Amino acid sequence: MSTKPMKVVLVDDDEDDRMFFSDALQEIELDTDLQEFNNGQELLNFLNRPEAELPQLIFLDLNMPVMDGFECLKNIRSNPELENLVVAIYSTSSSERDIEETFVNGANIYINKPNKFEELKKTIAQVVKRNWQYEENEMDKANFLFRI
Repeated sequence: MSTKPMKVVLVDDDEDDRMFFSDALQEIELDTDLQEFNNGQELLNFLNRPEAELPQLIFLDLNMPVMDGFECLKNIRSNPELENLVVAIYSTSSSERDIEETFVNGANIYINKPNKFEELKKTIAQVVKRNWQYEENEMDKANFLFRI
């Protein structure tokens, strides 16, 4: 019996970061199907299409043109069709304000983009393998900031 690959989305305006992420995801050899978008507006345009197959996991950068990750997260959480999507903030920012704002607005986890390829592979593997459907609905700030 074959299972469908896990649908993973990466939203990041930096082409090098997208390539780095894609290479890492391929190397960990999980059965995934990656879609990439340049900004939050592109993602929302896709998610709001009637025929769109919703992803199981979204990696969302914060600082992007057109629509940043903060605004995109708020849009996702305010839409009844999308509000239960798993959103992992994936950013270079380690600002307490950014972490707090994304926590309050309903992100599932906050990941600082690793600089080293091996750390990125470990991070992606742990986040993708996590069984999100069984996670508690109660947000726990102690577990929100992901560290390797």
